[in-house]
Amino acid sequence: MYIETTGAAPDSGRPALVLIHGWAMHGGLFAPLVEALAEHCTLHLVDLPGHGYARDDATPLDPTALAAELVGRFPDAYWLGWSLGGQVALRAGLDHAQRVRGLILVASSPRFVTGADWPHGVSPELFRNFGSALKNDFRGTLEGFLALEALGSSSAQDDLRCLKQRAFERGEPAERALQEGLLLLDGFDVRGELPGLRVPSLWISGRRDRLVPAGAMPAAAALAPQARSEVIAGAGHAPFLGATAQVAQLLREFVAPAPTPSLRRQ
Repeated sequence: MYIETTGAAPDSGRPALVLIHGWAMHGGLFAPLVEALAEHCTLHLVDLPGHGYARDDATPLDPTALAAELVGRFPDAYWLGWSLGGQVALRAGLDHAQRVRGLILVASSPRFVTGADWPHGVSPELFRNFGSALKNDFRGTLEGFLALEALGSSSAQDDLRCLKQRAFERGEPAERALQEGLLLLDGFDVRGELPGLRVPSLWISGRRDRLVPAGAMPAAAALAPQARSEVIAGAGHAPFLGATAQVAQLLREFVAPAPTPSLRRQ
């Protein structure tokens, strides 16, 4: 993995936040959010294996192993996972609760595909079709995915422009990693573990998201203790692009240290 640390100095006393990107993306996509949070947090931006500056890292995309490695590096942090990145963040919170302060899941679901008891997903064929399309038209498939991420947002054109500008600025992701990521999205389901989640969690969704239905995050929050959800009305799959100020405010409130009670004089 590649990790960039920015924002407040690690010894500043500010909370630390680990940010993990979605499928086919990299940590650079969080740039607008980083700008908004730099004075408030120490930010650790992760490029997962096969993505961004870690394109040549052949480590398998195993959320359990990746979470364990990152917790070892950042043992007292909040975690933000966007879309696929939420799988790594959730494993950190579920497996290492004593070393994780809290989770923020952005357009990320405990189950990404629909099921008989889970209407808040996409057709299982979606990820399989992406896998086949990658083999036939790699760059075209990725650009089509960017359009799908921006679709629905009230600022869709601006979101798509930002995604196109930044998505490949660190090079194209490795096809191997993308195929592994699609398998993860297709098979992921941790709904049964959420009642045992022992850290606070904030689930943020875009009401106009065309990839992860907005209802998935409130439904997930209802399964976990110490959880709440926020639905951003005009946002799509990347709410931190079109609604940066709103998302940043939610994050600042979530990671803000609780005030120390003052002692009342007798």
